[in-house]
Amino acid sequence: MQPDDALTRLQEAAVLWSVGSGTPAEVVEAACDCLVAGLDNPTLRILAGISADPGGESDELRRWLGDALAELSLTFFREGSRAGEDEAVRIMARRLLDGTITARDLTSWAYGFITRDGTALAAGLIDLEYAYEIVEAVVHDGRPYPGDAAARVEADVVAEARRLVTGAVG
Repeated sequence: MQPDDALTRLQEAAVLWSVGSGTPAEVVEAACDCLVAGLDNPTLRILAGISADPGGESDELRRWLGDALAELSLTFFREGSRAGEDEAVRIMARRLLDGTITARDLTSWAYGFITRDGTALAAGLIDLEYAYEIVEAVVHDGRPYPGDAAARVEADVVAEARRLVTGAVG
């Protein structure tokens, strides 16, 4: 893995952990990848050495993650922060556009991890999750929705993901 790829993986793992979508183990693995890629500093070594045993690893992660990211010129987002939620939504939108997740994965993720109480940036995705549910479960005027209705929702999700990634308004 190239150093830039390892840094991206660590940043993304940290962001997703901050919104409850990622695990401490994913952050620790990403820190290990950074070391293997030739990036090295004392706090990164501590982060990479956090035990993967369930329980206390989140406390250790909270203690060291901010400093480790700062030493690598990466951004630390506190758990539950709006800025972290915004970045997590963009990460997941990029994953859709890269083909690593499906449109339904993205809307389900936004509904489950960001929710209506979270960042407004996810509102369009959450609305589209509702649209998927309607297409899958509701009969309209006594007839199922047309067969292409799910494809239209998927196209809307892809368009929303592009808007989120590029920052385009509208």
